[in-house]
Amino acid sequence: MSQTNAVEARNVIKAFGQGDNAVRALNDVSVEIRQGEFFTLLGPSGCGKTTLLRLIAGFEMPSSGTILLEGQDITYLPPNKRPVNTVFQSYALFPHLTVAQNIGFGLQMQGRPAAEVKETTARMLALVKLEPLANRKTSQLSGGQQQRVALARALAPQPKVLLLDEPLSALDLKLRREMQIELKRLQTETGITFIFVTHDQEEALTMSDRIGVMSAGKLQQVGTPREIYTRPLNRFVASFIGETNFLPASSDGKSLTVASGHQIDAPAGTRSGQVTVTVRPEQVKITAANEPGSLPATVRGVVYFGTDMNYQLHLADGTEIEACVVSDVTGEAALTAGQTIGVRFTPGAAQVLED
Repeated sequence: MSQTNAVEARNVIKAFGQGDNAVRALNDVSVEIRQGEFFTLLGPSGCGKTTLLRLIAGFEMPSSGTILLEGQDITYLPPNKRPVNTVFQSYALFPHLTVAQNIGFGLQMQGRPAAEVKETTARMLALVKLEPLANRKTSQLSGGQQQRVALARALAPQPKVLLLDEPLSALDLKLRREMQIELKRLQTETGITFIFVTHDQEEALTMSDRIGVMSAGKLQQVGTPREIYTRPLNRFVASFIGETNFLPASSDGKSLTVASGHQIDAPAGTRSGQVTVTVRPEQVKITAANEPGSLPATVRGVVYFGTDMNYQLHLADGTEIEACVVSDVTGEAALTAGQTIGVRFTPGAAQVLED
């Protein structure tokens, strides 16, 4: 017997406005989010990811479609009747209360016994590693500490699902990366289903069990971080997740012919005809200019990133591609602009896009 999904959206449409002026923030979105997983909704601003989160929370009602929680229809259930909590971009803490009082506030509002509030608050303080700051006012905390308090407060009532609306966006880069690890740890330790909204690809790849990539109110692809990165379905997903190269090619169903007649194996199921191929920069290998079977290319630009060297290349047919190689720690001279080289693609690296 299959396990009931934590959350399911079925054919959800959300339109703002009326008639010809209506804007569809969500356009027939269906997705299944499993019990106990860290699921991320990823996409650019205005793609509909926060709207979907608000529908799950109950802050918005869909124009049509259904929202299920553990198999139960909650489409029109008010927010306070849903076993769901939300952590927002602004943590909305009470500055006049201590850390412990903030964490226990929701439990007190639910009328929980004082002993239970005290025990749960202590457990949450330990979970987010803030025991030494229990009696400090939240106005005296750093941004990272405030975010931990907001998380602890949201987790204290043991919701079935925790919704997180870009909660790391206000933190600096170093702290944001630390909190990515902390969020995944909290989700693993509690076993609660996390639904995380972000426009940051690194956050999504770092923390998620699965990712739903959104654009223009639609889910473009759902899969594990590795699936999304290595096997994107379309041009939008390929370009939004990391850097990539696009190459025109002709396919006979078994092989792909790209610039200068270079042939590579086609992935299983590739249709015949003109297609678009995507290859990640780290899967472009530099060779000698005259190496048999390599694609001739000219170096047009060089960018040093410390650990990596990025080369902007022109193929013989004018196609522009990028190669990313690990920097040589021996200090050996890098390629220079104007240099003629050859390139190969790592076997299996080329993916054919649906559009």
